[in-house]
Amino acid sequence: MKLLRCGAIGKEKPAALDKFGKIRDLSAHTGDFNQQNINFLNLEKLKKIDLEKLPEIPKSTRIGSCISKPSKFIGIGLNFSDHAAEIGAKIPKEPIVFMKAPSCISGPYDDIIIPKNSKKCDWEVEIAFIIGKEAKNIPKEEAENYIFGYCIVNDVSEREWQLEGTGQWVKGKSSDTFGPVGPYLVTNDEIKDVQNLGMALDVNGKNMQSGNTNKMIFNINFLLSYLSKFMTLHPGDIITTGTPPGIGNGKKPPIFLKTGDEVRLSINELGEQKQKVR
Repeated sequence: MKLLRCGAIGKEKPAALDKFGKIRDLSAHTGDFNQQNINFLNLEKLKKIDLEKLPEIPKSTRIGSCISKPSKFIGIGLNFSDHAAEIGAKIPKEPIVFMKAPSCISGPYDDIIIPKNSKKCDWEVEIAFIIGKEAKNIPKEEAENYIFGYCIVNDVSEREWQLEGTGQWVKGKSSDTFGPVGPYLVTNDEIKDVQNLGMALDVNGKNMQSGNTNKMIFNINFLLSYLSKFMTLHPGDIITTGTPPGIGNGKKPPIFLKTGDEVRLSINELGEQKQKVR
């Protein structure tokens, strides 16, 4: 299934995309897509519904983040071999783990707002996986059983705050609107090979990032297993898995987002995002 949330900020309804590409209202059948309702039992119930019989939501309706209020928004840094080569970094021996504040989450078509005094806002197209049941100390071989689905994340980053002075990754990754998520939460069973999906990001119509999930240093099943050693992962948690080459900070000279820019990003089988910068 392709699940999504539609409506004004704070008033989103759960919905699904039917086989004709129409958005159908699921609010009579499930609560919001949050920690309480992202689970495999609920998914099996939703799969039995004839979506074409549900009320249609107009395509002009705002699409919000496909996940509401996750307990954690975890990021993995430097996880693509070609991105590491781009910036001259050594391949990490273990995943680089950081957090994004859940308050940074926004819809896939909402504006990116450059924070006050920010000078180095950057883009990152990423694939995220969503936890479907509580996970603690999970073997890699069992990890896929805990993945509810996948979505696109633009891991917007302020590089000065992240990397310079007393910079910390969480500081550079957590400003409001720095986490566009969606449009769709595509359930695990819909994706044939999550480790072979094309990824792209354009700024103002010019391609900046182009890559494939087959360049991940640590694959998705490994990441779930690894993270579950250090913290309990809960249903609805978002884990975004790193970015391919082409970030603004890696350009020569560096390029950063400015007011009026348009960012468009896509991942095969997961859809597309588009944001205006202001």
